Amino acid sequence: MPKIQWTNLSSAFCLADMALPYYNARMKTLTVRLPEAVMAQIEAESRGRKLSKSDVVRERLSVAAGPSRRRHVLLDAIADLVGSVAGLPADLSARKKAYLKTTGYGQKRGR
Repeated sequence: MPKIQWTNLSSAFCLADMALPYYNARMKTLTVRLPEAVMAQIEAESRGRKLSKSDVVRERLSVAAGPSRRRHVLLDAIADLVGSVAGLPADLSARKKAYLKTTGYGQKRGR
């Protein structure tokens, strides 16, 4: 059996040394219970991409936060149409009390 030279191992790449700066970067811990099917998908993706399960979940959560950006894109697509209907006030929120009063909202009704 060959002898291991410990002097060579000290300069070798060590994952344990890399974990300290990564996990001390002000990350919080969250425990979540997932259905077996979802967990199996995460584990399979983790093995296939050679990432930790935590990294896969972080990526999925960041992608899930994307629709708010998509909403802004959709609003930009119709921005030229906003307020273009004739006969309506330019900004109804500025006169909401007057508008609600004309529609009878909040008034007592007879029984």
